[in-house]
Amino acid sequence: MANNKGQNLINKYVWVINTIYRHKKISFKELNSIWLNDTDISFGIDIPKRTFDNWKYAIWDLFGINIVNENRGEYRYYIENEEDISANGLSSWLYNTFSVINSLTNCYNIKERIILEHIPSGQKHLQNIIDAMRENKVININYRSYRKDEENDVDVHVYCIKLFRQRWYMVGKASHSHHYEQGLRIYALDRIQHLQIKDETFNFPNDWNADEFFNGCFGIIADHKTDIQTVKLKVSSQQANYIRDLKIHESQEEIERNEEYSIFKYFLRPESDFQQELLWHGDDVEVIEPLWLRKKLSEKIIRMLNKYK
Repeated sequence: MANNKGQNLINKYVWVINTIYRHKKISFKELNSIWLNDTDISFGIDIPKRTFDNWKYAIWDLFGINIVNENRGEYRYYIENEEDISANGLSSWLYNTFSVINSLTNCYNIKERIILEHIPSGQKHLQNIIDAMRENKVININYRSYRKDEENDVDVHVYCIKLFRQRWYMVGKASHSHHYEQGLRIYALDRIQHLQIKDETFNFPNDWNADEFFNGCFGIIADHKTDIQTVKLKVSSQQANYIRDLKIHESQEEIERNEEYSIFKYFLRPESDFQQELLWHGDDVEVIEPLWLRKKLSEKIIRMLNKYK
């Protein structure tokens, strides 16, 4: 029962955010009127002003979204940090995730018409890793490497976690002196067989920043040996429509467009995960520059062709 009550509150928070976000600015009277018309969530009962004020504080605590009043004219409410909703940060992810949950919660009667994508089981370790990060505690993991097809027990200092393509990863240093000097490694949570939080703590470097570590990266590969550089792609006009709406990378910029193709420019580290993304698009995407990347993809395509021969 307690869980249902908590979910109902979150549904209301998401409803408030969605409504204010859609209207840009809205008075409390207008908000309450829209609320009353949505009987599935309001049951025809007004929002008490005091309750709404409490919800604003809860929304800030939970989502990091700040709802403020313009304090003049119609005294309308708006989202002060609206840009955070469209950014790639935690606030945006939480809001979008709960928005989807909110949409799906009340559709159990049509569940057979909603097909979801399977998410690997790595999230079962997520809460323990977050708990360890809060206190900079060392974790011990039994990790299975796909490359070496072996399992190893290792103590890890967790620096950050990252979600990419519906898989969770963590960045950390193995505490053993030999591995520690090799620097940071990326661990996929779905390859962790066992995890334990230890009493031992480590000193997290104050000058380390997760955004800087992944600066210019396409996905999870953060090899700083490859410089951030300009990449230009020639994309067929039909495929350009998809890429235009769903960017390959946040640095994407369309610099040329005609009836046959578009040219997109990126500023990133074109590592192997980015190269795989380009190959996924098939012959709809052609690398214009840099030349080394064009040659590398050409070599991969020739090797693929030889296998099919």
